[in-house]
Amino acid sequence: MRASLIQLQVDTAEPVNARRERACSLVRERATSDLVVLPELWPVGAFAFETFADEAEPLEGPTYQAMSEVARNAAVWLHAGSFVERAPDGTLYNTSLVFSPDGRLAASYRKIHRFGFDKGEAVLMGAGDQPVTVPLPDTTLGLATCYDLRFPELFRQLVDASAQTLVIPAGWPARRRAHWSLLARARAVENQSYVLACGTAGTNGGVEQAGHSVVVDPWGEVLAEAGPYEEVLTVELDPAKVGKTREDFPALRDRVLGLDTP
Repeated sequence: MRASLIQLQVDTAEPVNARRERACSLVRERATSDLVVLPELWPVGAFAFETFADEAEPLEGPTYQAMSEVARNAAVWLHAGSFVERAPDGTLYNTSLVFSPDGRLAASYRKIHRFGFDKGEAVLMGAGDQPVTVPLPDTTLGLATCYDLRFPELFRQLVDASAQTLVIPAGWPARRRAHWSLLARARAVENQSYVLACGTAGTNGGVEQAGHSVVVDPWGEVLAEAGPYEEVLTVELDPAKVGKTREDFPALRDRVLGLDTP
């Protein structure tokens, strides 16, 4: 299984339509991949809070339409990163979209853990409340977004729902890049899963982005890592490695806490 992570540069001086076209072009170039992943809030910038309300879209708005079309044209599974969704009641959400190779929406995920404490995303957006998995022909994706990476209980729920590959689009700040790298490997090791963590490059909202998108295998080995600039990682994954790792070192079987028992 071939996966490509597109570490897109997000500069809020670039018009959204131009960035959307550039994202589509990069996805089309990955037509030989099985799965393509874009980062968090790439249409607006994860820290460009002042633009969230103006750039918010309905679920099936311009970003949805563009991503559906490019997934169909490239014939790939596309995790289209996330965008600012405006729900019918007016609530804003940080929403991820996954499209199948025929352009159908396979899943959407509203980010559960909002970043900002008492400002930014935490006060401007509503919170999702449902973990989401997506079955692909060769693996099952577990969806999470950026700040979710700090909450291991979410990933346990995803694994319990049969996730084998954890996909985490992000707009992670450069000043905490060490946490990004550490937590991506930790989630892979403790859940014996692949981790595909796709970040942004550039600066938005005055915050320099970490870049350094990374692919980690179920043993915690880094298979590929980007630098700080716009870059595409393409990696061959062996879906059978997840099952073999869990069989050879059955740590998940020894869980005691956090399990639902009769």
